[in-house]
Amino acid sequence: MDQTKTGLFIKELRKGQNLTQKELAAKLCVSEKTVSKWETGNGLPDVGTMLPLCEIFGITVNELLCGEKLANDEYIGKAEENFAALLEDKVSGKTKNIVAAAALILVILSSLALLVVCAGYADLPVWLRIALVAAGALTIVAFVALLCVFGASGEIFECPHCGKKFSATLSAYIFGMHTLTKRRLRCPHCSKKSWCKSLWRN
Repeated sequence: MDQTKTGLFIKELRKGQNLTQKELAAKLCVSEKTVSKWETGNGLPDVGTMLPLCEIFGITVNELLCGEKLANDEYIGKAEENFAALLEDKVSGKTKNIVAAAALILVILSSLALLVVCAGYADLPVWLRIALVAAGALTIVAFVALLCVFGASGEIFECPHCGKKFSATLSAYIFGMHTLTKRRLRCPHCSKKSWCKSLWRN
């Protein structure tokens, strides 16, 4: 999958419909710089944008990723190639997110089990119960801290306004509101605070 070829294809289709980058961006609810980034081969539309983009140009997602119109006999083979390429690009980051989330849940559940069973029901001296509660709490805090350091060093973010990528500081990463795929951060390039798309370094 050639991002440069796809970008040139988007540019050609846009011009074929006499649309400016600004007009296309408005139709897709993205920034003009994002469209420019696609057309210069510095990125691909995300999954939520691909279908509306294809509808505007009257093409398929497969043709968009190939960067050309496809004949019927080429279609299936190209679809398989594009699917494999997308998996190679995207799976590593998603896998890291899933593994990190699963590990966090596992540690929290095991620590809570230790707190409840040992501190609540076992016939132990008071000082030992307090020690177990403290150990469980410290385990959770330490693991959450490690996850934050791991995330801050492994994730990069894409600003929806200027389209540039950046790394978050540890404090911004920890205290920024977030979803599974986005985090509210201030872009160091355009200084705008917004929901920035999370990407993983390869």
